[in-house]
Amino acid sequence: MEDKGKKYSMKDYFQLGDVFGYFFRKKDPARPSNFNIRMMHGINKISILMFLAGVIFMILKRVF
Repeated sequence: MEDKGKKYSMKDYFQLGDVFGYFFRKKDPARPSNFNIRMMHGINKISILMFLAGVIFMILKRVF
């Protein structure tokens, strides 16, 4: 691994670019698209949203 001695900042831990890229990416004609893959990605999106909602709820519950 080349990142073995790298120090990470708080900004590195809270990057959400990959999450938003997963939700708002363009259709790739080279990517196969059948019913099973579409459903898998749909369930993944729902699970990411539920996880983020749970984390936000826990933070708000802790703060208030």
